[in-house]
Amino acid sequence: MPVPGAFSSQRESSDGSENAGKKGHSLLPDIGAGAADALASRLRAERHRVIRVLGQDAPYDLLRASGFTPVRLVARPEMETPRADALVGTATLPKRGRSLLEQIVRDDSGDPLLITHADSELPQIFAALRALLAEGEMAPRPVHFLDFLHLPRTSSRDYNAKRLARLEAWLAQLGGAPTGEQAECAQALLAEARALREAAAPQVSGSELLRLIASAHMLPGAEWRAMAEAFLAEARSRAPQAGERLVLFGSPCLDAGLHDRLADRGFHIVADEQDWGDPLLAPPPADPADPVYRRPAFLTSARDRAAAILARARSLGATHALCVTGQEDEAAAWDAEIQLRVLREAGIVADRHRIGRDDLDRLFAPADPAPQAPPARSGAPQAARKPAARADGQRSRKALQSVAAFGSYQRDWFAGVRQDVAAGAPFAVVNANSPQEMLRALGIPFVVNQWWASIAAAKQQSPRYFDLLRAHGYPADVEAYSAQGLAAAFDEDAEQAPWGGLPRPDFVQAVLGTDATPRIYDHWAQETGADLFLFERTVDPRLDINADWWDRLPDHWDEELEAERLDLMTAELRAAIAAMEEKSGRRFDAEAFARIMDMVNEQEEYYLKTRDLIARSTPVPVGIADTMPATMVPQWHRGTRWARDAAKAFYKEVKARVEAGEAACPDERLRLMWIGRGMWSDMGFYQRWQESHGAVFIWSMYLSLAADGYIRRFDGGRDPLRALAARFITMGDELRMPTWAGAWHVREAHTHGIDAAIALSDADPFVLRALERAGIPVLALDLDNYNREASDAEAIDRQIRAFLEGPASDHAARRR
Repeated sequence: MPVPGAFSSQRESSDGSENAGKKGHSLLPDIGAGAADALASRLRAERHRVIRVLGQDAPYDLLRASGFTPVRLVARPEMETPRADALVGTATLPKRGRSLLEQIVRDDSGDPLLITHADSELPQIFAALRALLAEGEMAPRPVHFLDFLHLPRTSSRDYNAKRLARLEAWLAQLGGAPTGEQAECAQALLAEARALREAAAPQVSGSELLRLIASAHMLPGAEWRAMAEAFLAEARSRAPQAGERLVLFGSPCLDAGLHDRLADRGFHIVADEQDWGDPLLAPPPADPADPVYRRPAFLTSARDRAAAILARARSLGATHALCVTGQEDEAAAWDAEIQLRVLREAGIVADRHRIGRDDLDRLFAPADPAPQAPPARSGAPQAARKPAARADGQRSRKALQSVAAFGSYQRDWFAGVRQDVAAGAPFAVVNANSPQEMLRALGIPFVVNQWWASIAAAKQQSPRYFDLLRAHGYPADVEAYSAQGLAAAFDEDAEQAPWGGLPRPDFVQAVLGTDATPRIYDHWAQETGADLFLFERTVDPRLDINADWWDRLPDHWDEELEAERLDLMTAELRAAIAAMEEKSGRRFDAEAFARIMDMVNEQEEYYLKTRDLIARSTPVPVGIADTMPATMVPQWHRGTRWARDAAKAFYKEVKARVEAGEAACPDERLRLMWIGRGMWSDMGFYQRWQESHGAVFIWSMYLSLAADGYIRRFDGGRDPLRALAARFITMGDELRMPTWAGAWHVREAHTHGIDAAIALSDADPFVLRALERAGIPVLALDLDNYNREASDAEAIDRQIRAFLEGPASDHAARRR
């Protein structure tokens, strides 16, 4: 029986503690990250064709059948990550993601690397590697990104089939050849082990089955089968294992440390419903492109998942259930309390373990009170916690008359929407990266979620909304900005609700950007009864892409963007339109849609002219306290005459100020760039430095992205719906995706004559690094855009003053 000698006798647990090898595991290998690395070295020495794999949905059977030995790459939260921290910082990727990146950039083996789209971190890791390879900052190695999708649609299946075909072609280029290896034997052995774990008198522990599953993703097939057969032979002769029968679910567990510790406390895991556990026991579907193949848990409705967990608990006689939430797993945090409530109401003793925060000894303690159920809804006003305003005020001084009217227009428009909804009109709320123009052609009024969040922040309601989320069992510290619309569903205080409150939507829509996005929108739909439509988030898998996308995409989007991605999004647009037509009774007007798209392009062209005018003007005629609202308010109304005319009036007034020699700051000495979302709750922040330092914030993403990111012309008979798809499949790449974002920000800094950049805490580190490499000083603040009152404002102001008086002024002096 070959047991890999390179495996360690110590195991790193999911929550960072170490446990010595347990009795009964002598036939099973360790499955931690160090063990996987050592195994890859041994296999390489034995002439195996090793391929390292990131993503639990990778087609391991296809890799083996092509002559490769896949070894999964495992996060190592305990490891120091100096290179990854320097490359991507600590905000873009959590610790587990940086540990993966660190392992990759340190590795000089040259092993091929396959990365999938199993979560939102993995595309960022791939994009970072693409940038590092292009810049010569890491050892060359073959890298492939498999953009495998999981929404249960025919369009996703068709997309997956094309991506799998490209993977097979890549494997063939690497010298892969069919081996004929079959997976049926391994599936049968795993099925037997599962039966022994689930039996009334169990002979396999949850920890052991997890080790078998993980080692099947690490060992060569023949070696794993020999090990599994020897283990099962030993297991069949054991006495039954005792313990309270428990169902485990929640965040992925990459090792068996937590499982061992639960066994030590008298629990027997009969079901392991986390992504690296029992879901990997399902045999591959007949169609390898089936989107439900190894579908991540965060894409399943919380209530459906809770019902499935409850059904398993009952069928297996489980008395206890444990929800595990990792410190960096934002999706699981959104579902935990809802799922626990379902289980507790059914009589299951259920608790939550927050890795790194909770002591396992306190689990299921009778003295622990159950979480309070959400408060009953009533018409009574809710108590409010009003944040203290800054002493220096939060309002900005507006220089543009054209912008001054925007606020009144927006309030009147929103009041009209509320009246229409009250009269029975359908209503939608959509994410900023969701294709809104189709709603306009359907005649369905809508609000953009981020616009509403900015209103809530500007009205100082964010703290109250955080309380509402917590009161209903939802986290207030996980993508809180994007969750303000969900919080509004619980707001019954008409006096404090911003602008009278957000109407209850009939439709909620978003693109799958982060792992938390489908969770937020799923709960929003459940709480309001809205129809939910999620659009797939595709990723460009090419290692060589044009960095000057701003010049190419407006007219040549159908050449620059992959046909597969355009096909998918166009199909999803048609599906979303059909679903809304059926529910609302309204019809999509194709001719009106084409006019809307033309009007959007015309509106964005005014922003392009305005941006370029500001860039070449010294002193600058207006700062971003004016240009941000001047851009964003009309952007939420894209495709209307009012929005087009507002953009035109904005351009004409800026042009008139330039011609008249008017300036945002006559004593302009420093031209600043703002990286990140707007400080909507404190717009005066941007003007605070003009009188004291002659420092003017002249650049933000809002105007420049409108200028470069939205225009998609569709002349020559091209389909306007496909042009809309081209607008949105890149949305966000321009701001946060390595290779895309850095080059654009540097170009913008140079064209605007920027002296220094100041960034929020969630700014893309590749952007900041690109700016610094281009000679632009950067100050990265530990500050978010919606909760400034929670920060140390004076300390931040001191940081900014020191930066302006030091690096920024020094660079300005050299530049001039």
